[in-house]
Amino acid sequence: QVHLVESGGGLVQPGGSLRLSCAASRSIFTMGWYRQAPGKQRELVGTITSGGSTNYADSVKGRFTISRDNAKNSVYLQMNSLKPEDPAVYYCMAREELASYWGQGTQVTVSS
Repeated sequence: QVHLVESGGGLVQPGGSLRLSCAASRSIFTMGWYRQAPGKQRELVGTITSGGSTNYADSVKGRFTISRDNAKNSVYLQMNSLKPEDPAVYYCMAREELASYWGQGTQVTVSS
């Protein structure tokens, strides 16, 4: 079992930046972020392996950056140039061969 604790959500103006953090209770190979807007399915934002390989959704490429600190079992999501279509509950995800784990979610709101 892996316990994930997220932090860093909040309200930001369009074009602004926000950084999300997620700490895992132990090391795990793949970590990342998903998001879910009201009335929509949960969708991938991006993932990162312990080796640093990243994968991003087309909608966030060039604006969002995922990084991790393996020593802290933590993953981060730097969100820049936030758009009106980015608001959602952002969920931290950790995945290993036989299981996926989810954080409780943190709300990101983009509004002027």
